[in-house]
Amino acid sequence: MNDNNTAYLSNKDDCICFTYKNKEIRFKGPYSLQRIKDVREWDKGYIVVDAVYSHSIQPVEDYIDLIPILEQLYINPDNFLSPITKVEVSNAR
Repeated sequence: MNDNNTAYLSNKDDCICFTYKNKEIRFKGPYSLQRIKDVREWDKGYIVVDAVYSHSIQPVEDYIDLIPILEQLYINPDNFLSPITKVEVSNAR
């Protein structure tokens, strides 16, 4: 975890964590979320993931839009997201 342009996505129960450098942003995900399996796409704050839910045998394509979350936290999305070139799943949680 030392690439300066990589952010990490993880979850614990229904809480999703987005970590970049020394900042961790946590937000509520679906109650049935078991884990985020893979990041399919990163587009400047919009993330397409494969997620495993308790109600589905197969992983489900799902979407996370970080921009409104950052705005509610009074974090400038352009400044925070612009250096990020890649997002990976972190299994550290």
